[in-house]
Amino acid sequence: MYDRIKGFRDFYPAEMQARRQVFDDVEDTVRAYGFREIDTPTLEPAEMYIDKSGEEIVEELYSFEDQGGRHVALTPELTPTVARMVVAKQQELSKPIKWFSTRPFWRYEEPQQGRFREFYQTNVDIFGSSEPDADAEILAVAGDMLTNLGLDQSDFEFRVSHRDILGGLLETFDGDIDVREAIRAVDKSAKVEQAEYHDLLVGAGLSYEQAERFDELLDVDEANLDELIEFAGTERIEDAVTNLQNVLDAAEDFGVREHCTLSLETARGLDYYTGVVFECFDSTGEVSRAVFGGGRYDDLIESFGGQPTPAVGFAPGDATLSLLLQRAGVWPEEALSTDYYVLQVGDTRDVAARIARDLRASGNVVETDVADRSFGAQMNYADSINAETVVIAGERDLENGEVTVKDMESGDQTTAPVDAFPGEHDRPTYDDFA
Repeated sequence: MYDRIKGFRDFYPAEMQARRQVFDDVEDTVRAYGFREIDTPTLEPAEMYIDKSGEEIVEELYSFEDQGGRHVALTPELTPTVARMVVAKQQELSKPIKWFSTRPFWRYEEPQQGRFREFYQTNVDIFGSSEPDADAEILAVAGDMLTNLGLDQSDFEFRVSHRDILGGLLETFDGDIDVREAIRAVDKSAKVEQAEYHDLLVGAGLSYEQAERFDELLDVDEANLDELIEFAGTERIEDAVTNLQNVLDAAEDFGVREHCTLSLETARGLDYYTGVVFECFDSTGEVSRAVFGGGRYDDLIESFGGQPTPAVGFAPGDATLSLLLQRAGVWPEEALSTDYYVLQVGDTRDVAARIARDLRASGNVVETDVADRSFGAQMNYADSINAETVVIAGERDLENGEVTVKDMESGDQTTAPVDAFPGEHDRPTYDDFA
């Protein structure tokens, strides 16, 4: 007996049916905004992630040397891959480029609530627009995705921030400050005690007094964002505050403003973010970690050798999204569903197979016996797969030119002319022949 590898999951049919419904609903929302589906490789050069994140990233990768001597990795995220794809055909692609993809990813990290070593994400990205409307559309897609899954305003919130506000404020303090490390500290601020958070800021080059002042500045409310401009007195902060306000204004017109809360403590840990960033959280706090996040990454395409190309996107993952949907009571029922089971009694395979083919041709889910089981065994199986209707093709029925149509919920049954079943009915039921 073999054990499943730690951090990987099995999905049996009932659970997979619920997951498939969620994936389909997410993708239907994304498609409604005009995003086009792409597919991408499982393996990429490991250097692509090392160049972006540093040598330490190797410890988090499923990486190895292939038979050609290449250092490759199972893809831990999609953003570098889509950046590579944009660069490869940048001159041919109409702007803005709006892409999405749902696929598995792999990261070698310690499994915990909402985090696995193999996980699934739907990545949604816009390339080629620096307008606040693009950021607002990403927020709107995320909001519609969640409400279309059955959530309402009380279930979730988007905590919105701006990386240039964080970086710009840090630049105003005297000292040799590692801005990247300080922003990483901000990203951890909600997960650690305040003293530890301040220690992290000090480790990035701030004094304790500066760390406390920086923390106070991030606590500003939306109505007083101009205080940050007055404090810093820099064009970078002024531009960032204006951009953030413009994005929130656009979010109002896009119908998603009600879900957005200013939260300058939201930083997003990845270094490539450049502008507005956001994270989705469970409003009740029962799901203690971010459900998903996203934001703007305007420099990444150029860093991959392409022309300067603004970009913004987000990526909901299956594990944390399922936690939120389950907490809110809107996770789809984990149960099999079958439209018809065509039951055979005696030597009736030809007729049963013809009926099954005709029903499938109308788009129905149909099963029939492939194991030479008894009548009782077939009925038990039909019940186990939640068949709505059982069509019984028995030798005696066929001698009378009939089949029996049984409604499995009520137990009622009637007969129908075999030559007229299913006939012109796309989804014939007991009621059509009773």
